[in-house]
Amino acid sequence: SICNVHRCRLQDAIRTASGAMSTQARFPHPPHRGLNRKPAMTPILFYGVPSGCSFGSIVALEWLRQPYHLCRIDMPGQVQGEDYRRLNPLGETPTLRTPQGELLSESLAILNHLAAKGIAQGLGFAQGTAGFDRLNHRLAYLNTSFFGAYAPLWHALEHAEGDDGEALRAYGTTKVRHAHQALEQMIGTGPWLLGEQRSFADAYFAGIARWNDYHQVVDRREFPRVQQLFERLQDDAGVQFAHAIEAQQPATSS
Repeated sequence: SICNVHRCRLQDAIRTASGAMSTQARFPHPPHRGLNRKPAMTPILFYGVPSGCSFGSIVALEWLRQPYHLCRIDMPGQVQGEDYRRLNPLGETPTLRTPQGELLSESLAILNHLAAKGIAQGLGFAQGTAGFDRLNHRLAYLNTSFFGAYAPLWHALEHAEGDDGEALRAYGTTKVRHAHQALEQMIGTGPWLLGEQRSFADAYFAGIARWNDYHQVVDRREFPRVQQLFERLQDDAGVQFAHAIEAQQPATSS
């Protein structure tokens, strides 16, 4: 079915998260998958645009193939507003309202939470296993080193000019190159970040790797395994869905 859930209003989603709305008024559109779930128990992902790291959580929810709602949060305006800070006091995205009504923030925490629901599908692993440790390692690297490598570049783009901006851009370029080198080794024989098995680390990678398209600081083709992974993900239905959602285009949930 065509997805319109991303058009939900923030105020409605907040009231839904607190359970204050009637079932019919919570959302004008059904959750993804069309399953008969109580709306109050359907997860809500509050995702940031433009080009937020929330992208990976949208992809992960698509791969999980369980009902969920989406609520669009504009950055930097809406994400810093009083309404959204009721859900996330730090004013950051993503935030996930879980089926139990808890509010969970930080991509690493959200993706591990979702992976625990996808063990039977091969998308997650039981804690204490080697698979869990490998997935956690990949997510942690993406969440710290890969994500953080772009921080100087975003700051230079948005806040710094002249010599300060150039210094930040040079520093960020070095960090992004080092991060790509590490990922090239990490992928190994691939084709995914965990080898033969696709995981939510790949979903998270898809959202961050595209930032190089904005900053143009490395030629991804210098890192053929990283480039192949990026291209493979662009052909994925969940990734294409997330792109369409961000662009506010008609999107078909898989």
